[in-house]
Parts: sequence; structure tokens; C-alpha cells
Amino acid sequence: MDENILKSLDSSEKENLQQGLKALIEQTYVIENEYKQLNENYTALRQMVSDIIEVLPMALWVLDTNKKITLQNNLANQQPKLLEKIDLEKTHYELEFDHKFYLIKVTSHADKLIVSATDISDEKRNERLASMGTVAAHLAHEIRNPIGSISLLSSALFERSELKNKHIVLEIQKAISRVERIVNSTLLFTKGVHVNLNEFNLKELQDECEQAIGAYNYLANIDFTFEFLDLKINADKSLLALVLQNLLYNAIDAIEESENDDGCIKVKCEQKEDKIFIKVYDNGVSIKDKKMVFEAFKTTKLKGNGLGLSLSKQIIDAHNGILGFDENPKCFFIELKI
Repeated sequence: MDENILKSLDSSEKENLQQGLKALIEQTYVIENEYKQLNENYTALRQMVSDIIEVLPMALWVLDTNKKITLQNNLANQQPKLLEKIDLEKTHYELEFDHKFYLIKVTSHADKLIVSATDISDEKRNERLASMGTVAAHLAHEIRNPIGSISLLSSALFERSELKNKHIVLEIQKAISRVERIVNSTLLFTKGVHVNLNEFNLKELQDECEQAIGAYNYLANIDFTFEFLDLKINADKSLLALVLQNLLYNAIDAIEESENDDGCIKVKCEQKEDKIFIKVYDNGVSIKDKKMVFEAFKTTKLKGNGLGLSLSKQIIDAHNGILGFDENPKCFFIELKI
């Protein structure tokens, strides 16, 4: 303010001017504090919205009018290619992508598109397994009776056959045994696995493995090696034998699908502290679809019904163990606590 104007004011006018300036300054502070509070509230609100979006059990994208992402949560960020497969013209549908099923919802708000994808793979899998399990159990029961009759007749035929023809009957019996294994595995899978724990020596599983190999049809030249520990454990011997049988048959099939002139399968047992590991190595074809290895009714093998590994995993899970695989060197392993 000009100094001459201040000199021309009397004391009362100066006091009024001071009071006015003071009130203006105080009002400025009030507005500044209100702005700071509003900004803090806005920041807190953005953080709260961000936290809510992150805890949602679905992938979420917000798109602008040009279909560009303006906001996405971590689940969406982990699936960058999923959004490309979503049809934004549909508001509600199911999508299969990368061996998983998603429930897709697309909603419009103002000038934004809100897209969500909820993983419903477990629900779809359970529905499919329930449906397929019902059909499989029915078929298994229907097949069991005629197979039993054929098995009895083949035994009678073996006794009456000439020596030169007995090998033909043996091949028939092996084929019947294969069907019986499939039927029994199917029924066990549909009914559920219940373990019966008893003490036995691990070396007894070697006899089970050798018997399983003798009952299996294969043409490849395969060298088998067994290294079982002389150790007693509490487990379900018959179920563990079934798991090893499945692993051996998978290994045999993998070798037959490969171009190896000489196949090699090794079953090795190791103990590490309070755990034992049973590993089945083979030099057959590599695992083709790692995500679907233990999925029921799905197989890439030329032989098999897709139940062996899935049932084996159920059995090992029931023992509170782990069934897994390594790729280099290729092997399936069983891990059990003792």
C-alpha cells in the first residue's frame, strides 16, 4: 500500500484496515487447511479404493473410451494376455484360457468400461469330475461282470491249451488284467481313497514292482533297476504299490513313444532325515503338458485313460505326502514322512 495513503488515514481507519487484513490472513489459513484436509481425504480414498480392488478375488480392468487400461489390479496385471481374449461386446459369459475357466463380466459406467474375470476353474473341474465320475463308475460296474467271466474262461483255456498255444492265452490274460486295473482304478477314484496304515518293509515294494512289470504288455527293450531301502514304514502297502505301478507304466509308455533303442527305468529310494523319497526315472519322451499332469481324464499318451497320475496323487495326498516330478533328469517322485 502506498505510504502517503497510510499517512492520510486516521487511527480508526488504520485499525479497521489492520483488522481486515488480519481476517483475510486468517481466512487464507482456513482455506489452506481445508484444502490440505481435502487432499488428504482424497489420497486416503484413493488408497482405500486401491486396497479394495487388490483384495477382490478377480482380475479387474478399467478401460477408457479408446479401450486403453486406466486402472487394473495385481491379478489383472499377472494375466496381460487374458484381456486380449475377452469379448468386450458380451456382458456376461464363460471363457476358457490357458487351461483355466473364467467368468467374464463387462459393465459400462459413464465413459468407462469395467471388466472383471473370476477364476472358476475349481468349480468347473468339480462339476466335470462329478459328471464323468458318475458315468465312469456306472461303466466300471457294467464291465466288471463280463471281464470276470472272461478271466475265468481264459484260466480254463490255459489249462486245456497245448504248450505251443499257451503264450497266446497268456497275452489274453495280460489284456484282461489291464482292463481289470482300469476298472478298479476307476472305482477307487470315484469312491475316494481311504488309507489302511500298516507296518511293512520298503523292500516288499520291489516285489510288487516286478509283478506289475510282468503283467504289462510292452515291446520296447527296457533295462529295469531297483534300489529300495531295507526300512520299515507305516503306510498302505497296496495303495503305494498301485502308485508305483502307475508310475512304472507311464515310464514304459514314455519309452515306447520315444525313439530310444534301449530304454532305462530306475526306481530309487532315499532317506533324508524324517522323510523318504521314492523316485522313478526313465529316458522316454519328456512331459508334454506340465499343467495337466495330475488332471483326471486328460492324457497325451497313446495308451491310458488319464486316471493313473490323478489317482496316484489322491493316494499320496491321503498319506500326507507329495507326488511331483522333475524334468532334468526326468523323474516322478514320492515324498513321505516316516
